Amino acid sequence: MDLFTRSWTALRTAVAEVPAPDFERPSGCAGWLVRDLVCHLVIDAQDVLITLATPAATEPTVDAVTYWHVEDRPPTGKDPLDALTVWLAAAYGDPHLLTFHLDDVGSAAGRAAELADPRARVGTRAEVLTVGDYLGAYVLEWTLHHLDLIAHLPEARILPPEEGLARSRAMLERIAGAAFPASFTDRDALLVGTGRSAPTEAQRAELRDAAVRFPLVLG
Repeated sequence: MDLFTRSWTALRTAVAEVPAPDFERPSGCAGWLVRDLVCHLVIDAQDVLITLATPAATEPTVDAVTYWHVEDRPPTGKDPLDALTVWLAAAYGDPHLLTFHLDDVGSAAGRAAELADPRARVGTRAEVLTVGDYLGAYVLEWTLHHLDLIAHLPEARILPPEEGLARSRAMLERIAGAAFPASFTDRDALLVGTGRSAPTEAQRAELRDAAVRFPLVLG
């Protein structure tokens, strides 16, 4: 849960430092500008609040790793929620309004996570899992989206926590059912492993030798 807090705080701090003109730059999410990604983070924060307020009495059905589904194709942008996110982001107009909303809802989500009992059970996406596992799953979400945020912002100062990168890599390897080559940095493993960046020829050869399926499209 501490890593959830540190990853989420780092991501929101990084967003707060993005200059207004850079909201029109592309993000690491294909087809999304930085403003679209930040709007998605607002929706993510709302999801965290909703889930933490949705107790469940039954046994867990998933954990922090099995919470994630591997899709059979990358997003096309035609999903209604993806389209709505882009529309909502544009409706904010002034980036300051978007960052204000993220700070407001995001801070509340962070406080709710800190106050939650990690052993409690919650329901989301027709599944049940402990609060600790739910917040653990979001370490991967925050880390990937932090990399998305700064993908085309070379002057960004706030990077994802190293522990968050390492934990996210370990989770992605468990999802993949195989370890990425040792020569890959944690950042490389996450970016190449999820299709956010193309592997070099040398990396591609190593991935074949390691029998790692990539890219993994997580949903």
